[in-house]
Amino acid sequence: MNKSSRRSFLRKSGAAVATVFAAPMILPSRVFGANERISVGAIGVRNQGAGNVQRFLAAGADVIAICDVDSKVAAAGVDIVSAKGPTPKVFGDYRQMLDDTGIDAVVITTPDHWHALMTIDACRAGKDVYCEKPLSLSIAEGRRMVNAAREHKRIVQTGSQQRSSSEFRRACMLVRNGFIGDVKEVLVGIPGPNHPGSIGFEEMVPPELDYQMWLGPAPLKPYHSKRVHYNFRFWWDYSGGQMTNFGAHHLDIAQWGLGMDNSGPVSVEGTAEFHPQMLHEVTERCRLTYLYANGVRMTLGQGQQDIAEGTTFIGTKGRVAVNRGQLTTEPVELPTTSLESAALTQLYRSDDHTKNFLDCMRSRELPICDVEIGHRSATVCHLGNLVARLGRPVKWDPTTETCPGDAEAQGMIDRPYRALWSY
Repeated sequence: MNKSSRRSFLRKSGAAVATVFAAPMILPSRVFGANERISVGAIGVRNQGAGNVQRFLAAGADVIAICDVDSKVAAAGVDIVSAKGPTPKVFGDYRQMLDDTGIDAVVITTPDHWHALMTIDACRAGKDVYCEKPLSLSIAEGRRMVNAAREHKRIVQTGSQQRSSSEFRRACMLVRNGFIGDVKEVLVGIPGPNHPGSIGFEEMVPPELDYQMWLGPAPLKPYHSKRVHYNFRFWWDYSGGQMTNFGAHHLDIAQWGLGMDNSGPVSVEGTAEFHPQMLHEVTERCRLTYLYANGVRMTLGQGQQDIAEGTTFIGTKGRVAVNRGQLTTEPVELPTTSLESAALTQLYRSDDHTKNFLDCMRSRELPICDVEIGHRSATVCHLGNLVARLGRPVKWDPTTETCPGDAEAQGMIDRPYRALWSY
């Protein structure tokens, strides 16, 4: 096949894939009228959770319920909603919120170790779900989340908001349509950890926090203020460090630009460094190389001087580098190139991640970062942490989602739950 024919084929096949992802697939449990308001329950309303409450209110949803295991945080969430309209109901246990038949969807902005159970339970309860990134704590529970969404015919949006920003879509459009030639390499840069330091001795649990509920399915550990709330992301029991924090954003864009939303790499190797006093568990620095079946190599760098933060695609005819609010290219004129031609592969377009989710609740089309996409991007993050923790290469089969011939690595793609919690 000559280059011209190959490019035409790739454009047409890429357009077909985009159509599949955007087509109506999920039958509604009920039909929303064009002007009917959607009622939302917010689970976790601190930091990003508070921002999500504000974004859903701004997008025209009614936030009628707040759930948080910290009563002070819940009260602050109530104040945000009450300033815009009626006072919401308050819950300390998300399962009680899911029993409320007046709630159409839930927004999950909790530590990562809660994402899977809450999403699966919400799907079973007939609620659509907006779940923050990274979608899961482990690869296996991510697949269970996808299965639950499909089985119960629910719309599930992953909170990877970069997919709804114009600079990232344009970057991926340029890459997918061959403006930098054939992609040979991808560079992904993430920041180092910003944990506040030594956790010191065990502390008393503050009266406003239901610590047992905060732990949920995670192992029972002594309470420390530097392990909970924002700091959860620096401990393996609850998260995966900056690999699953910023990596979930920038690796997601790499997957989008490579056309790998329904697949992933076939092997990962590299090195990682950890804090010498283990003030936290996650990586301090790392350099990991992912190999895809088509020969593309992707290098993720944390604390690496030669890898800029964000995602950089390197092709045979140029490069595209993108980060929040930044898009640089070689050739330099690419950012102003028109991408509206019908001859080009047109990627899913969303200008507002929250509104896209609400619109898809009405149309039952898959959202821009559907649960399958979020799962595949989170898988890339988890594989990186797997190699970092094992200290050796790992092979990956993205079709079967297994580590072939590697019992040790295979045993780490899932996490056990405390006896009180199960699927």
